[in-house]
Amino acid sequence: MSPAIRIAGVTKRFRSLQALAGVDLEIGQGEFFGLLGPNGAGKTTLISCLAGLGRPDTGTLEVMGHDVVRDYRAARMALGVVPQELVFDPFFSVREMLRIQSGYFGLKHNDDWIDEILHHLDLTPKANANMRMLSGGMKRRALVAQALVHRPPVIVLDEPTAGVDVELRQGLWQFIRKLNEDGHTIVLTTHYLEEAETLCGRIAMLKAGRIVALDTTANLLQRFASHTLTLSLAAPIVLPAPLAARVSRAEGAELAFGFDSFDEVAGLLEGVRAAGGNVLDMALGKPDMEQVFVGIMNQN
Repeated sequence: MSPAIRIAGVTKRFRSLQALAGVDLEIGQGEFFGLLGPNGAGKTTLISCLAGLGRPDTGTLEVMGHDVVRDYRAARMALGVVPQELVFDPFFSVREMLRIQSGYFGLKHNDDWIDEILHHLDLTPKANANMRMLSGGMKRRALVAQALVHRPPVIVLDEPTAGVDVELRQGLWQFIRKLNEDGHTIVLTTHYLEEAETLCGRIAMLKAGRIVALDTTANLLQRFASHTLTLSLAAPIVLPAPLAARVSRAEGAELAFGFDSFDEVAGLLEGVRAAGGNVLDMALGKPDMEQVFVGIMNQN
């Protein structure tokens, strides 16, 4: 079985800017995959090349085994992209936009599927509203509907919850999870790292146009993040050098220590007390994707 997405040796330069510097990546069918990176890392450029909106300088990209350049019709049919920007036609209602989008893919009598999409995205009350009259969050949902109208097996979501309130975000993810459970491959880019941690089975991290980390979410958390012990003290203290080296954050009378095993907690507390610290409160935090992301991006 061919991968849902195959990217091999892809480079892309915009004058002096090397946006992609040799990306190799395979995403299996049915995966919920995260593509993370800071602004300017090359995520949107890579998605644009995958969608045929830009051509790489070198390398190949395939969607469900179809080359996006040589076999572009089949590749487009297999891919649905929710763009980062709110791009829409201001002259049509939501339903009209989805019918027109269906026509682009040669789909007739697609109203039943359109109704289902509108229902799952809570857009039914807005079906006949003009696109320009919708809120930012509703426009974002309409773009998700537009990407799904031809039932693509591969769906790319580029910052889909930017500007979306919590209630709408939860409903959106419930629908996207269902699509993934039904066999759709989902590729997500997001700056909400907790979303990637919760939803994605595997994650790739881009930095300066290169993949600098690629592994399962569980392995990344285990390899690059640690548990955190946060202590609130009655007053700031001076720690001995070995203990000070364990501090990951110090703000006045609040200290945070990273640790890998809960057996270390007693020793950390004993060291703080021996240094004259009076502990007023403490909290334990589990590893999270933000720690992983910051750690990897700070590596040379």
